[in-house]
This record gives sequence, structure tokens and C-alpha cells, in this order.
Amino acid sequence: MKTTDIAGKDFAEWVALAEKDPAAFEKLRLAAIEAYIESVPDEHQARLRRLQWRIDQERRLARTPMAACLRLSRMMWDSLLGRGGLRDRLDGLSGLLQGREVDGGRRAEVLSFARVAEQRGARY
Repeated sequence: MKTTDIAGKDFAEWVALAEKDPAAFEKLRLAAIEAYIESVPDEHQARLRRLQWRIDQERRLARTPMAACLRLSRMMWDSLLGRGGLRDRLDGLSGLLQGREVDGGRRAEVLSFARVAEQRGARY
């Protein structure tokens, strides 16, 4: 019985490849990620690339594979339950449907900084 099929391989095949040839596994893993990102609409690709970059950095910073797993698990829980996460969004949607006022999210004051060249009178 096949489990989740990714890039034409089921989970057991991915495990076997990782054990037998880690370099080939990594190459195929990166290709599968890229293929998935390329398969989504253009307007979502930049966000997915940023998310994948963050995932890669969390994996790089972890000392062990288990530590990486825990870091990524924490990221997922934060995106679900953290501020501005899925739960907050669903609560907001529910509030709108019930006619309640909904907090629009975080607000920030944008500061204007003069360019260094403009301050010095330089021209470009």
C-alpha cells in the first residue's frame, strides 16, 4: 500500500533513498520542493520561497535532525495558534459573519528617513 506520493515516490522509497544515498536524496528533495513551488500560481510563489528559505534556515541552525523537527513543529504551531495565525483569521472571519467588530491586525507607524546622499547634497 502506497503512502503519500511525492515526486513519484512513496514515503518508504524516500526513506530508502535517504539511507542509501543521502546526496541523491537531498538533490531529489530540493527538486521536489522546486517543482511544487513552480506548480502554484505565480502570486503565491514568492511567499512559498520565503517560507522555504525560513525552513532551510531552521534546519541549518538545528544541531540534530530531531532538533530541526522540533523547530519546524514550533513554526507550524505558531502559524496556527500564534498572533495573526490561522486561528486568529478564522476567529475574525467568524466575527464578521456574526456582525462583530474585528481587530484589523497589527498597525505600525512608518518612519521616513532622508537618504544619506540627499543630506550631503550629493547627486546621482
